[in-house]
Amino acid sequence: MANKITVGHVHMSGCTGCLVSLADNYEGLFKILDDYADLVYALTLVDVRHVPEMDVALVEGSVCIQDENAVEEIKETRRKAKVVVALGGCASYGNITRFCRGGQWNQPQHESYLPIGDIIDVDVTLPGCPPGSQAIRNVCVMAYLLLQGSDEQKALAAAYLTPLMNLAKRGTEACGCDLMYDVINQGLCMGCGTCAASCPVRAITMVYGKPQIDRDMCIKCGACYAQCPRSFFNFDVINEFESITELIGAAMGQGGE
Repeated sequence: MANKITVGHVHMSGCTGCLVSLADNYEGLFKILDDYADLVYALTLVDVRHVPEMDVALVEGSVCIQDENAVEEIKETRRKAKVVVALGGCASYGNITRFCRGGQWNQPQHESYLPIGDIIDVDVTLPGCPPGSQAIRNVCVMAYLLLQGSDEQKALAAAYLTPLMNLAKRGTEACGCDLMYDVINQGLCMGCGTCAASCPVRAITMVYGKPQIDRDMCIKCGACYAQCPRSFFNFDVINEFESITELIGAAMGQGGE
């Protein structure tokens, strides 16, 4: 077994749902922490007050630009992490925090929030509100294999992570129109209704099994695009699906999943 990588969870302005999803891996999380990664930073789980050097930073939540400490913390995370992962819809696209108006009793000036990619360079985007626990687990395992695995393992890890890296390069804005261009118009929509269920302003309705988008209501928060299971469809992953699945299963001691 090669040396473990170091992983941190950096919490910006979010609901902690992504951290709950990470913890929902149960025994899988213990397996990751036992064999592959040391959790060196997580305000909820680890008694460390300052962002340390780490291999992978899982960043949850968007950044309140009126909060100088938050802006400095995300910049410090970029300086100290080899790989920065935008974890969840808020970190990836801003999600509903884009729609915040401030006015809280304790911090009434906190009214403007940005996805982390608008402030720092992001290496991997893992959308979802929250991302599935298996997806978070897989990214952790693949990050380990990409940094510490054999040449064959690195190639498969790269195939798995490439679509998520491309999402990071794509930018920090997404709306219902992106579903039309990238999913529906490509014949990829399976009519699951996840986009409609995730829309915070009810701008999407399902009509005859397909999403109908009210563009006047859309706030371009990215929630629908982040939740759509087909929004980052990629043949590199599909063509290597069996090998990738076997690799993850072997890493987790499950014989494939």
